[in-house]
Amino acid sequence: MLFAHDTECSLIATAALVNTGGSDGEGLPDVAALDEYYVTHAYSGRHEHTQAELEAVRALRPRLRRIWDVDVDEVVVIVNGLLRENDALPQLITHDDEPYHFHAVPRDAPLATRIAVEAAMAVADLVRGGELSRLRICDHPDCDNVLVDLSRNRSRRFCEAGCGNRAAVSAYRARKAAAQR
Repeated sequence: MLFAHDTECSLIATAALVNTGGSDGEGLPDVAALDEYYVTHAYSGRHEHTQAELEAVRALRPRLRRIWDVDVDEVVVIVNGLLRENDALPQLITHDDEPYHFHAVPRDAPLATRIAVEAAMAVADLVRGGELSRLRICDHPDCDNVLVDLSRNRSRRFCEAGCGNRAAVSAYRARKAAAQR
């Protein structure tokens, strides 16, 4: 583990949320998809299962996506804005057999608020550690998904959408075609 467990979980969940708004269509088409996202990324606390909640979470995506596209000074502006707007007050907490970790808003805060603040706190850790370069765009030419490189040697190049496999197959086919000439 390179970062605190809650930081890694938040970064992965943030990238997954950003990628639901990618060019492949709407990845959060309905409340059921939001429910799946909530469970997959082990969120706890308030979850209303409503269209309004879904729309609030979707509305976060463009702002979070910008974190992957701007320089560190603009990332700091985004992070500070998210923390300020959501009245974040970091506190150590433990629940559900999890070790102590930070929560910066109450567990009964709206889901979109919790997602925004957890993302901001995780990205703040990257900024403080000089590790913002771990936030990347997928290297596959036909993909604009984001990723978080949590590998020790900073070698991750492809997102979770199978782009690494597609790149490997393309390279294999190109080598095979070159060998047949």
